[in-house]
Order: sequence, then structure tokens, then C-alpha cells
Amino acid sequence: MRIPKFMPWLNKKIVDPLLQIIRRGAEPKQLAFSVALGITLGVFPIFGVTVFLCGMAIALLGSRCHAPSVMLANFISAPIELSLVVPFLRLGEVISGGSHFPLTSDALKKVLTGQASREVLLSILHALLGWLVASPFILAILYVILLPCFKLLVHKFSPLPLPSSPKKQLHSLTEVRLKVRDV
Repeated sequence: MRIPKFMPWLNKKIVDPLLQIIRRGAEPKQLAFSVALGITLGVFPIFGVTVFLCGMAIALLGSRCHAPSVMLANFISAPIELSLVVPFLRLGEVISGGSHFPLTSDALKKVLTGQASREVLLSILHALLGWLVASPFILAILYVILLPCFKLLVHKFSPLPLPSSPKKQLHSLTEVRLKVRDV
């Protein structure tokens, strides 16, 4: 049986980084949120802006998200981004009641020659509106789907047992101090 040529690339670029993230002890909830956020921002309908958006989200959220997971998910979502531009455009047109932007070769010719600048700007705004309306749902659905997956992966691949909560860690630390002081 032959291994497809893209498998080494897939392992090197996606599977290995994901396993490294999991083995470093990240929490499943944080990973699920970070990956859902990275994909949601990664399907933003203007190509090339997603890395900037993810960087802004990482800076704003700080320790509540896992930066490498957000960026890996953004990288993975690039092909999905291209496939969702038209659905976001159509959703934005429906929501705003705007005119239907024709996706024909004649329309493409007008766009390339600069004759359809107003229509192109409106279509970009419609696509942005479609993404703005859909993004909370995308984020929530991805989080719900990814959380059990990351719980399983962290349980399977994490070398150390994860602490159940920071409060329990603090409690055990004070208990150790009390015991040391008693001696």
C-alpha cells in the first residue's frame, strides 16, 4: 500500500505541532476555544487579514487562549476560507437586502478593468456582514465539537496528569506549608 505524497507534509505541518502542544500540558477547554477561535478568524472573507486578526485576538485574550493553537488553526483554515467567501457574500446580501453580485466571467472582467468598483466594494461589505453574523455560531459549534476531542487527545497524549483546578493546587501548597511548619 502506497502512502500518499501529502502525508509527510500533513504530519510535519499539522499533526506533529498539535501533538507538541498537547504534550506540553495545555488544558482541553483552552485548546478547544483556541482552535475554534483560530478557525473562526481564519475564515474571515478577506484573504491575508486573518493572521493580523489572530494576533489581535491573542493580544486581547492573553492567557485565556493558547497562541500556538490559534495560529495553527488559522493555518489549517486557509483552504476553508476560500470556499466560504461566496456563502458569506450571499448571506450578507440576504441580511442586508442588497443586490445580488453576479459571479460570472463578465463580472470578473469588469472587476479586473476597474469598471465595477462600487459593486465590488458592496460585495466585500456583504461578505463581511455574512461573516460577522455567522462567526459566533461557527465559534460556538466548533467549541462544542472540539472540546470532547481535546479531552480525549489530552488524556491520551499528555505525559503528566493535568491538575483539576488552580484552587486545588493552591490548597495542596498551603497544606504542605502547614505540615512543614508543624515539623
